[in-house]
Amino acid sequence: MEPDGLLRPRPRHDTFRVGLHAKSIRPNMDPLPVVRVLADAVAELPGAVLRVDCHPDVDDPESHWYAPGVLDELGGMSREGRLELSVHDYFDDDALWDYLIGLDVSVLPYRFGTHSGWLEACFDLGTAVIAPSCGFYAQQRPCFVYGHDRRGLDAASLRDALRTAYEVRPGPRADPVERGAERVRIARAHEVLYADLL
Repeated sequence: MEPDGLLRPRPRHDTFRVGLHAKSIRPNMDPLPVVRVLADAVAELPGAVLRVDCHPDVDDPESHWYAPGVLDELGGMSREGRLELSVHDYFDDDALWDYLIGLDVSVLPYRFGTHSGWLEACFDLGTAVIAPSCGFYAQQRPCFVYGHDRRGLDAASLRDALRTAYEVRPGPRADPVERGAERVRIARAHEVLYADLL
């Protein structure tokens, strides 16, 4: 993200906006069990709204990312008023920043993985993150953690993480000066590493 993005003011709104972006449902994602728990948990929080985004290729039988039944279930939940569903092509950078800064919290539905560029963008914009216990997300940036890995989902911990995010908002946000200094430190560390390897 460009430095100006770190200074962008967060929009004001009366709701508590929870977002889960299923993208094209890569193999490390298991969004439906997470969405089911979130839909119930959001209904218990005054002023909370759940938005779920997905790419259209998950409903295309010719696509590598075809995931039969996913959009049917999400669409049903949307029609029941349990969530807002948005099916669209990939965001460009500006649209992604607009989307992320419009959320109060973004939920990562990963069941395995290590780190997340999505988490970094949320931290830059001041959008809280609820991250799974797998990988190193909790060590990467301040976030709320719930149990989710190859063994399955801990629904109670997801509900607890959501309630905590609801109670302690706003989310943590990157300091532009420290972010700039961090980029310099990382560039220097890479320079040293590459020099040692040559």
